[in-house]
Amino acid sequence: MGFLIPCPNCGPRDAYEFKFGGESKNSPAANANLKDLRHYFYFNKNVAGVHEESWYHGACESWLVVKRDTVSNTITETKRLKEEL
Repeated sequence: MGFLIPCPNCGPRDAYEFKFGGESKNSPAANANLKDLRHYFYFNKNVAGVHEESWYHGACESWLVVKRDTVSNTITETKRLKEEL
């Protein structure tokens, strides 16, 4: 499965340069119970269609949020993941 991911820093790159980080979703609260943590780590929507995913690009050492159609691998939007501290 080869497709190009447009990195905001490096331009279009082959998907093999990236590491898949899973579906983009909100992190559980710091005091989350075991059930919430289990759902966060093990349950995904696995949408057949457009959804947001996290990808890591090692060349520029940045995490990206990619809006991708999982059926056709068409990417409609890419942006850097901004970490909130």
